[in-house]
Amino acid sequence: QVQLVESGGGLVQAGGSLRLSCAASGSIFSISAMGWYRQAPGKQRELVANIFSSGGTTVANSVKGRFTISRDNAKNTVYLEMNNLKPEDTAVYSCNGLIRSQRDIRIQEYWGQGTQVTVSS
Repeated sequence: QVQLVESGGGLVQAGGSLRLSCAASGSIFSISAMGWYRQAPGKQRELVANIFSSGGTTVANSVKGRFTISRDNAKNTVYLEMNNLKPEDTAVYSCNGLIRSQRDIRIQEYWGQGTQVTVSS
């Protein structure tokens, strides 16, 4: 069993910063990639950023230059540093992981429970 637990959401004024964390735990064999998606009310879920086992990253154009994704391999944790936040960044942010567990070598997709980020103008 693999779990993803997020933390760090909250309410912030425009121009402010937040840091999200997502820790993977359980019977992990290896992590291929971890990342963050977000979904605003009435909109489709979109990729914010992800980071691969190689260290490569993908970052959405809408947050490039403001958001940074990083990871701590020893802790199986991924971070999303969000700076210069805008009201349009308001959404539920969910952690995603492509993970092999010790019980099944196939890569499976896991999701965290989501954390609310609200940016006031």
